[in-house]
Amino acid sequence: MDMNEEELKKKLTPEEYRVLREKGTEMPGSGALLHEKRSGTYMCKVCGQALFPSTAKFDSGTGWPSFDQAIPGAVKLVTDPSDGMVRTEVVCANCGSHLGHVFDDGPTATGQRYCMNSVCLELRAEEGKK
Repeated sequence: MDMNEEELKKKLTPEEYRVLREKGTEMPGSGALLHEKRSGTYMCKVCGQALFPSTAKFDSGTGWPSFDQAIPGAVKLVTDPSDGMVRTEVVCANCGSHLGHVFDDGPTATGQRYCMNSVCLELRAEEGKK
């Protein structure tokens, strides 16, 4: 990634910067991608790295977009001891931006629930598919 933090502050909205670069969380139910159903690939808002296929998205009922798997090598998992608990943070493997957390309570065969913030993602929709 070629941008420094000052350039990112100009590129991103204050909410995007707070979540992506300062490890914040958007309000549950507020994300633009929560109910998104189009086919395509979810990309990192900062660097454009492909992160999740739309086929991995499911409705977890938590208020955040959820996926049962990431594209291999697209994300890194980091132990996050903040907020009085230990969770597994998900960051973009390319630029290190915070995306959300992953939990081992997913309903599919992977057993995983990648709970992501909408403001961290962009959907590159496939033309002509729903």
